[in-house]
Amino acid sequence: MNKTLSAGFAAAFATCLVAVAAHAAPPRGPWVADKGNTWGWQLMTSQERLEHQNKMRSFKTYEECKAYLEEHHKQMEARAKEKGVTLPSRKPGMYGCDNMKARGYFQ
Repeated sequence: MNKTLSAGFAAAFATCLVAVAAHAAPPRGPWVADKGNTWGWQLMTSQERLEHQNKMRSFKTYEECKAYLEEHHKQMEARAKEKGVTLPSRKPGMYGCDNMKARGYFQ
């Protein structure tokens, strides 16, 4: 009975270790654009949002991403001015390239 109890305990312990390790690992799923992380979201069409998301996922380097995002922000500023809309100040969570770099998306 001790061997069975020990084997059961070892299996349960191993399962817990795997669960803790999986939970502690940073998420590696695809980056998803949404209103919480995409500056100018409210000024984009559904198609533009999809294209933006796909573009953001395509970058291989942080520099490529930053160059694109700077241009995107200029476009959103121009669009906001054209429509008479004031965009909120950018929050730390809205710096997509920095967040993606921290999660290991770039080489």
